[in-house]
Amino acid sequence: MLSRPKYSFLTGKGRSVNKNDLISKVADTSGLSKTDSSNAVDAVIESIIGAMKSGDDVRLVGFGTFSVADRKASEGRNPRTGEKISIPASRQPKFKAGKGLKDALN
Repeated sequence: MLSRPKYSFLTGKGRSVNKNDLISKVADTSGLSKTDSSNAVDAVIESIIGAMKSGDDVRLVGFGTFSVADRKASEGRNPRTGEKISIPASRQPKFKAGKGLKDALN
């Protein structure tokens, strides 16, 4: 089975892109300073988190939708001992890719 090479939009080498790489790319493409780009990236991330904390979905047309899923409390088992453990209810972030993002990748 042949594996497809992974390509990064910054390097083309398949490595992970970190926040500093993203800030640099925003600065290069927008003409903003790195400080202004950092503030913009931080503001977008904080806005998405804030909306999700209040239970709202964030829809970026052509990119995707960020949402929150509520997980019920459940009972699991410790794989080493077999002992029953209680798994508390939690809220989990979800992302569903939009058509524009899917089309760009395929």
